[in-house]
Amino acid sequence: MITSSFLTSAAVFAFITLHVGALDTFRAAVYEHAVILPNETSVPVSRDDAVRLMNKNIDILETAIKQAAEQGAHIIVTSEDALYGWKFTRETVFPYLEDIPDPQVNWVPCQNPHRFGHTPVQVRLSCLARNNSIYVVANIGDKKPCNSRNSMCPSNGYYQYNTNVVYDADGKLVARYHKYHLYSEPQFDVPKEPQLVTFNTTFGKFGIFTCFDILFHDPAITLVKDFQVDTILFPSAWMNVLPLLTAIEFHSAWAMGMGVNLLVANTHHVNLNMTGSGIYAPDSPKVYHYDMKTDSGKILLSELDSHPRVSPTYPVAVNWSAYATTIKPFPLQKTTFGGFISRDEFNFTQLFEDAGNLTVCQKELCCHLSYRMLEKEETEVYVLGAFTGLHGRRRREYWQVCTMLKCRTTNLTTCGRPVEIASTRFEMFSLSGTFGTAYVFPEVLLTEIHLSPGKFEVLKDGRLVNKNGSSGPILTVSLFGRWYAMDTLYKSCGTSNSAIIYLLIITSLMIVTLYNVVMV
Repeated sequence: MITSSFLTSAAVFAFITLHVGALDTFRAAVYEHAVILPNETSVPVSRDDAVRLMNKNIDILETAIKQAAEQGAHIIVTSEDALYGWKFTRETVFPYLEDIPDPQVNWVPCQNPHRFGHTPVQVRLSCLARNNSIYVVANIGDKKPCNSRNSMCPSNGYYQYNTNVVYDADGKLVARYHKYHLYSEPQFDVPKEPQLVTFNTTFGKFGIFTCFDILFHDPAITLVKDFQVDTILFPSAWMNVLPLLTAIEFHSAWAMGMGVNLLVANTHHVNLNMTGSGIYAPDSPKVYHYDMKTDSGKILLSELDSHPRVSPTYPVAVNWSAYATTIKPFPLQKTTFGGFISRDEFNFTQLFEDAGNLTVCQKELCCHLSYRMLEKEETEVYVLGAFTGLHGRRRREYWQVCTMLKCRTTNLTTCGRPVEIASTRFEMFSLSGTFGTAYVFPEVLLTEIHLSPGKFEVLKDGRLVNKNGSSGPILTVSLFGRWYAMDTLYKSCGTSNSAIIYLLIITSLMIVTLYNVVMV
């Protein structure tokens, strides 16, 4: 008979064991992989040929995994599409897919390779984790049989998913995530709903999602806010888009805005503008990589806090509109003009002087900038811009953006177009906005696509300011806001209720803004 005292002793022992084994810090690795791509074909290759190509890519990943383990890494993240690339139809990708079980089956593929049929890729990844005593995060394709009589079942009888898997240091499958927000991926299906995948380790609680997912509320925001994960694992095939959405720029800003560690492994393919991996903490980038000049992969390693929320360097809570909604706007400029960033029409105003205070508005969003340049370059033009609305061609994302950026040339029609080189340094800048969202991501990008760790901070009243002296030459300083609730409203704006709700929100915000202008 098991007594209550025995159970209590056992529970205490388990707690002590867990506490002793817990780590305050851990060593993370990410690998930016230059994928060996298959030959283009409209006809599916054989399963043997598909496995042969995937093994060539895994050979390269194996070198990176061993290197990370030898340098003391506890976990390594590899990139999206790393095993076979991305240019497929549903039919041509099928030979590359395996049936990936739910992690609850308690499976170590390396020890029991035939338990779920022919799964050579899963077995090899499991053995790499087990033989090197390291967590391995990889992106592969999952196939799930369905009943062809079901109208939702694809014609080949399988659902096909872009999938992340995680194997622990014993080679056990501990996480499986199906990508929800696909981006030009006709070979894959969208799951019925966003999956919220987490797992616990002795060095923190982890969540996982993929590439385009980061721009949406679910699963990204829910994992951080509701599930309180410490670290996000993020395989990606991210195509850089200046001036606001280069990988290192936005991903480092997202980690800071969300107050979470973010491990980003991007695919490396310069012809598609794919590069930019990093290990980001809430207070600052730890290490990052951006390389458009070579075709080589790159491994990055860094130490991170296992539980960043209890770290003394954890950023203060921010009210993103506190400052901007309580000050009197600087005089609105008569020279405001329209310009485009990625098909979104911004309102811009030029920074004519070496120093000044500017405000530019669009609808309910007003952006305020105070600045002082060290020396204004005559050949360089900077503008302050504001945008609020649904973004781009897809029109699935509601953005609110305040940005100070360098124009490509002195011709104002080039403002908002990609530019990579700048010479102007700022002695001081302070950027803020009347945001309607609590989700704002602070970006600073320097000349030749470099970050600025330790050279800027966000104050608790929502101002993005420089610190520790003058900046490097600036390409852009931005507050990138995502108003997730407005995504849903616009999707259903054909209904009278949604349209009314939207109008009420906009009207309320305009009233608040006008009240502040009149009363201050």
